[in-house]
Amino acid sequence: MVGLGNPGPRYAKTRHNVGADAVALLAERHGGHLRQGKELALETEVRVGDKRLALAFPQTYMNESGRSVARLVRRFKVDDLAQRRELGATSHAPRWAIAYKFPPEEKTTLLKDIMVSIGRTGKATPFAVLEPVVVGGARVGLATLHNQDQVRLKDVRPGDTVVVRRAGDVIPEVRGPVLSLRPPGLVPWVFPDKCPICGSPLQRLKGEADTYCINVDCPGQQVQRITHFASRGAMDIEGLGERTVGLFCEEGILSDVADIYSLDFDRVRKLEGFADLSVANLARAIEASKSRPLANLLVGLSVRHLGANTSQILARSFGNLDRIMEASEEEIAGVEGIGPVIAASIKKFFSLPRNRQVVERLRSAGLNFEGPRQPSLAQTLAGKSVIVTGTLQRWSREQAEAAIKARGGKAPGSVSQKTTALVVGADPGGAKLAKATELGVPVLDEEGFQHLLETGELP
Repeated sequence: MVGLGNPGPRYAKTRHNVGADAVALLAERHGGHLRQGKELALETEVRVGDKRLALAFPQTYMNESGRSVARLVRRFKVDDLAQRRELGATSHAPRWAIAYKFPPEEKTTLLKDIMVSIGRTGKATPFAVLEPVVVGGARVGLATLHNQDQVRLKDVRPGDTVVVRRAGDVIPEVRGPVLSLRPPGLVPWVFPDKCPICGSPLQRLKGEADTYCINVDCPGQQVQRITHFASRGAMDIEGLGERTVGLFCEEGILSDVADIYSLDFDRVRKLEGFADLSVANLARAIEASKSRPLANLLVGLSVRHLGANTSQILARSFGNLDRIMEASEEEIAGVEGIGPVIAASIKKFFSLPRNRQVVERLRSAGLNFEGPRQPSLAQTLAGKSVIVTGTLQRWSREQAEAAIKARGGKAPGSVSQKTTALVVGADPGGAKLAKATELGVPVLDEEGFQHLLETGELP
């Protein structure tokens, strides 16, 4: 284990009282030491009862010019497997490991304006237009402000000097204004009451923080819906990105997602930048998208609240799109993993005539409306939850979990009162075994696991 030592020449202090006890105790017990950082280090004081332990490690890697090239998560793990078993795990994480995420770099810059974008569902999102600044190695000129309440809470105003960071070292974020630098006379920003694209009223739904453009024919929504439909997580149509979709909409070539499958390629060839090869590639990508799984099509339809995981659940549970469209709200909500809000949104979407028309045009174009085939194996574990811990001789961990799921069961990561059985192999996790004993969950060996797979009954 990488252990303990003095911090580097420049460091910041943080204190952690939760989750580090196992790492600190073992480090102290076995006398490890920590590798020193070259330029910048973080000293962490870990408290274990009345004991204190200092950890120090580099915050960034530097290139030859001294510029930060990576901000990393530092992970400390116990190497000895016996010690890992002794320490066990909580229901969320092992006790033999801990990770440290460094605080993101922050910079100040000018907030030039606050504008509003319109998404595929009509959601109006305010965003900051910034004087470009390099933060965490990336140039940032735009940053989301999330919603009307967040703008008011942060009290940022065009003309302010603001603090900017990349949340999680990825997403640009405005932390707030530097009030000491605020010019006199700046007035609070007011959320618009009309869509900046189509001029229709913006409406904030009761009980929600988000505001929406209520015009379903808004050009902003139109472009975003088609772009989303063609995106990698949906129908994965290469060559049909936001810029191309925007151009096609401006030219009147596209107006909704179904138009993609009746695209006039002769008109496309006349547009600047579209030669025979690029048009042929686009045509092939569109044709290939017709065979995408039903879950991808559901994602692409931009049903509010319906994401990738829920789409897969729907496709598996109902088998095809027609059954989903005809299902009642209660039937949809009765599927495990789908709540009443999502069920109501799905039912509302497919009850609208204009959405039905788009679906029928997609059907005529030859898109796949069928879900995954029903499993050939007997669903002996339907409604059951089986957890595997330790090393099995006949199955790897992944194979054992796949066998459970193929028979209709679940293979969660932690033991609870809903657990049907805990399958224990060599060197099992101590926490899972202790939890199963505490709750009275049946514990099975490999023979018992085989019997459970075949019959669905405990031996």
